[in-house]
Order: sequence, then C-alpha cells, then structure tokens
Amino acid sequence: MTRSAAGDPIVGILLAAGSASRFGGGKLLAPLEDGKPLGVHALHTLLACVDSVVAVVRPNDDTLARVLAENGAKVTECPYASDGMGRSLAWAIRATPLARAWVVALADMPWIRAATAQRIADALGNGAALVAGAHLGHRGHPVGFSRQFFAELAMLSGDDGAKTILRTHAAELQLIETDDGGVSRDVDTPGDLQH
Repeated sequence: MTRSAAGDPIVGILLAAGSASRFGGGKLLAPLEDGKPLGVHALHTLLACVDSVVAVVRPNDDTLARVLAENGAKVTECPYASDGMGRSLAWAIRATPLARAWVVALADMPWIRAATAQRIADALGNGAALVAGAHLGHRGHPVGFSRQFFAELAMLSGDDGAKTILRTHAAELQLIETDDGGVSRDVDTPGDLQH
C-alpha cells in the first residue's frame, strides 16, 4: 500500500452531499446485500488506500454524518452543497490544503474494488498528475488529482464536479484500465441497488 510521508498526505474525498432526489432521499444509508449502507462501502474502499478520508455532507444530514464518522471519515458539512457537486468538492479541497494529492470518490458508487482505488492512489504516489480508473475504455471513478490542481479544484462550482478540469487537462490524464465495472456503476434509484 502506497502511503505518503507524514505531513504530506494523500487524502481521500468522499462526495456524499447530493440530494438523492431520484432515489427518494436517504440513498447513502440504504443497505446493500451485506446490510452495510452503500455510503459506508464507498468510504471503506477509500480508507483502504489513502492516509485519511474527508466526507462532505449536506447541512443537517446528521445521521449520515454520524455513520460516516463512526466508520473512520473526517466529516465536513458543506453549506453550499445545494449549489452542486463542484461546490462540495471545492469545499473539501479547501479543507485539506496540505494534501499532496486527492483521490476523489462518489459515495453512491459502492462497487468500486479497493484494488482499483489503490491503483489510483499508487499512481499519485508515484508522481502522476491526474489519473482515473477506466473500464472498457471509458473513464470512471475514482479520480486522482495532484497538488498542482489545488487552485482549480478550490474554485469549482456547479454540478459538473471536476469535469471541466478533466477536459482542460485531458493530455495529462492517465487512465488506468481495469476489469472493474464498479468504476462506472452508481446508484440513482432503488432499482440500482440490485447487483
């Protein structure tokens, strides 16, 4: 497992501040087959490969915040979460300015394998600037960003997350091809919980 030197951490960011409107609310606490909430699955995948994980939640989402904290996340409430994923990501980046890199994951993607996330973290630890998992040639998650993207990440807004950065710096993006279909499988509706 690649871990960075003390004081120069690779930080996981778990984006858990969506409204889950298509799901009907409470999506990240919905249990998977083993009974664990899907958001906890996504958190555990990140925790296995980085120095620490910051989970971003919506204001007053106290149950989710408690569950994620009990499972090892440092939880931060983003007052601008309703402005979109970009604002939530920017909030987490500004909260972790000493990171050498970030592995960004979506809390509604519980089926990414820990080994896949580890490959993203390892690539960052070995000097990659921008890296993402891919399956069948299509970019997925998680996505890794080196410190050189701090300013751009910290200024994000809207609901496109970091897609603008990925487009702007496409030539620097290293895709790590895997046989892990979880890199592109999320949960939007209750029916998506069927594996």
